[in-house]
Amino acid sequence: MTNLTSRTAIVTGGGSGLGMAIGHALHEAGAEVVLVGRESAKLSAATASLGDRARWEICDVTDQESVAALATALSGTEVSILVNSAGVPGPVAALTDISLEEWDQVFDVNVRGTFLMCREFLPGMIERGAGDIINIASVSGKRPLAHRTPYCASKMAVIGLTSTLAFEVGRAGVCVNTLSPGPVSGPRMERNFRLEAERSGGSIADAELAFVSRAALGRMITETEVGSAVIAMLGMSGLCGADIDLSGGMIA
Repeated sequence: MTNLTSRTAIVTGGGSGLGMAIGHALHEAGAEVVLVGRESAKLSAATASLGDRARWEICDVTDQESVAALATALSGTEVSILVNSAGVPGPVAALTDISLEEWDQVFDVNVRGTFLMCREFLPGMIERGAGDIINIASVSGKRPLAHRTPYCASKMAVIGLTSTLAFEVGRAGVCVNTLSPGPVSGPRMERNFRLEAERSGGSIADAELAFVSRAALGRMITETEVGSAVIAMLGMSGLCGADIDLSGGMIA
């Protein structure tokens, strides 16, 4: 297993879901972990479950002043791993039924938040000549998914941001990559299946089957598998500008 002892990692969206699972995986690999999010109760509980070598900080990744305040709070910490996991799924609706506010919210969190966090913590990595950034994208950014236009577009934007940024900072020793999970079992997908069933008039079971039938493994990915994939990526020293598909064989 990759040994991350002596390294400090920030995980956005760390209070629940994928962010918390990634935080646990990093902690198990020996890293000091900083869980970041907007809800103190969730962050406190998630951090308590890790024990030592863990802390939490409040930060709204869509707000540049909040991101700057996070950097100030961590000014004495050498952050060498940044995992941008914060994200929102957005509406399940036809594009013509999506409001501007809904569209902007998805891009604010999924794209603007990734940009602001990278911009804030890259200088330190560049100065030290080493660092890793993993941006959580999605296979939905690489294939059609009806009634999920803002989400798919935002995740494609994250992939584009990552591949370009890798060329900007790779020569400085910073590796930037994306991890693109397929549908991950948990509350978010349960919510999406429910909304799709309401929209289509079908059952929740049918909505779920439509997703998992596209994957070679015939199932969704687990949060634990996503955490394990992050650790595996950090152990691949030549990985830079890559997009890793963790979809159970869901062809992009």
